Amino acid sequence: MTTRDTTHRTPVPTDTALASSAGLVGSATMISRLLGLARDQVFAYLFGANNAMDAFYVAFRIPNLFRDLFAEGAMNAAFVPTFTRQLTRYGKDQAWKLANNVINTLAISTGLLVIIGIVSAGPLITFLASDYASVPGKLELTALLTKITLPFLTLIAIAAAFMGMLNSLQRFFIPALSPAMFNISTIFCAFALVPVMPKFGLAPITAIAIGTLVGGLGQLVIQWPALRREGYRYRPVLNLGDQPLRDVLILMGPGILGVAATQINLLVNLILATGEGTGAVSWLNYSFRLIYLPIGLFGVSIATVALPVISKHAALEKLSNVRSTVSNGLRLMLVLNIPAAVGLIVIALPIVQLIFERGNFMPSDTAATAAALIFYSPGLIGYSAVKIIAPTFYALRDSRTPVLISVGTMIFNITINMILVRVIGYKGLALGTSIAALLNASVLFWLLRNRLGGLEGMLIGRTLLKTLIASAIMGLTAAVVSQQLELLFPGTDFVLQLIRILITIASGLISLGVTARILKIQELNGVVHLLLAKFQTRRTD
Repeated sequence: MTTRDTTHRTPVPTDTALASSAGLVGSATMISRLLGLARDQVFAYLFGANNAMDAFYVAFRIPNLFRDLFAEGAMNAAFVPTFTRQLTRYGKDQAWKLANNVINTLAISTGLLVIIGIVSAGPLITFLASDYASVPGKLELTALLTKITLPFLTLIAIAAAFMGMLNSLQRFFIPALSPAMFNISTIFCAFALVPVMPKFGLAPITAIAIGTLVGGLGQLVIQWPALRREGYRYRPVLNLGDQPLRDVLILMGPGILGVAATQINLLVNLILATGEGTGAVSWLNYSFRLIYLPIGLFGVSIATVALPVISKHAALEKLSNVRSTVSNGLRLMLVLNIPAAVGLIVIALPIVQLIFERGNFMPSDTAATAAALIFYSPGLIGYSAVKIIAPTFYALRDSRTPVLISVGTMIFNITINMILVRVIGYKGLALGTSIAALLNASVLFWLLRNRLGGLEGMLIGRTLLKTLIASAIMGLTAAVVSQQLELLFPGTDFVLQLIRILITIASGLISLGVTARILKIQELNGVVHLLLAKFQTRRTD
């Protein structure tokens, strides 16, 4: 007989606590995303934007779609609220029971998908990238890489469940750091295995595919000790009649379609990009990597901290607290992501040149990647907002609304991308994706506002307007400084490029800080004060 345990309490964070916890997650996420950037630098140096790199990106798109879906999408949005509800109402024993049921369900279902994918890899790749058949060996290489990378799907699904459990227990740093293992493993395999692959009759890019599997396993291993310390023990049990498991599956089933809209859009973009010639797939991936960094730092990190709190308030039916937490998260997201988007637009070319242009990555690749980055940047705000808003519907046990909106957005995105790719080529795919992301966030915000009886719209609106003004001034400052530095200190030396960019970023941030103080943007000033307090604390330690 299970006794009711009400001793577990999830602390309700204040605005500063939310920013502090998000900062902790952000620091771990920054490590992971910077390593991801380093990984792509290694890719660019070794392979540039050639046929092998195009083949890998197409092959990895399939398991990576599920990676994004499970790690930051439908599974997380369905599992965390249900796990938190079990933890809050009945204690850890019942929460662990749910976790084992979910993990075993994921292992079986994703394992079957992996087997089906490996068996049908040839026809699947022919469907996704039929234009690759015009390049000898490219289609076959892509199919081989797909077979190697597909088991990553199962590893990352279970790792995502571990992540959700730890987040619900208010353990944020380790799960946020876990993706770093993926990047470290891939980088290691790139240097260790690329030179030896030809000895086994394999293309050098095969080493990168092997690295993804090692990295997926690493994400499991790094989280296991923290779960053990919390008292979790794995049990090979599966009870499909368990009501909490059914709650997860009910939320997750339609949610896969809803939260997957972004991933399906990226998949469609990939199919369209394969027809834009050698390099287009790689340019879009390199540019999206740069977008993915601030999404992780300022979108996923805030959402990761806010979701367990929102879930607890929703479980206790405290809608006013849900409203306040969502509003705080969105305002914090705006003051961080809008300046980031403007900054990426203004200095896209020098950033891409500094990070990628070496080895096999040519100046023409730099220009093409920077162009895609400019068009991707506005979507940063939409992507990050959805990370907060969509899971809130799931916490409120409403999976229908985000599903319907996401499906509508997906149809819109596919339509507009098919039009724009004919007008401006691969750059149209980036622009269409950004427009769709902003539309998705706007509609979901409006509907959530109605659902909660308001969402502190005046506060959010004032923050948005002030942040846009401050970001515009920051962007203008950075553009002028960057242009003058190019004239005064021309050259492509790495150190010289780095100094120019650091000075440009510093001048932009100074103007942003001054403007934020004048306009009294409390959220941004709060972040600055928090960082200063942490710095002063470390100096006195």
